[in-house]
Amino acid sequence: MLFRDISPVLADPAAFRVLTDALVAGLPAGTDAVVGIEARGFILGAAVAYAAGLGLATVRKPGKLPVVRHRVSYSLEYGTATLELPEDTIRSGERVVIVDDVLATGGTVAATQELVEHAGGVVAGVSVILELAALKARDRLPGLDITALLTA
Repeated sequence: MLFRDISPVLADPAAFRVLTDALVAGLPAGTDAVVGIEARGFILGAAVAYAAGLGLATVRKPGKLPVVRHRVSYSLEYGTATLELPEDTIRSGERVVIVDDVLATGGTVAATQELVEHAGGVVAGVSVILELAALKARDRLPGLDITALLTA
């Protein structure tokens, strides 16, 4: 498995600003909040939410939340995983954008979409730094507005 490391971009203030500004520029009109996926999506999501003047909800791995609204287990290319959404972080009808670093198979985004919709929110879009096109995540995420800064 090849790991894409964004640490050098995050460590460079100018590069991090350019990256954040590009993600913010791609937000759909009418976005109410950002959802960051653990763990790198927390970093990016927080920066995007702050720069856009929006709130941030975080989707976590199990066992890290005092009160869980809903949990979803899903398949990955290398096993299974579970994500949880904290109670009272997404309001009914709220339009959110899911932010993460890499879009691979789409499983994590699909699970996050399920969490958002279970909470009554609407996924207005997905924003990532890199999309791995060969893994065909868009086929698994029909109808979602996906913005990738780079496609490989």
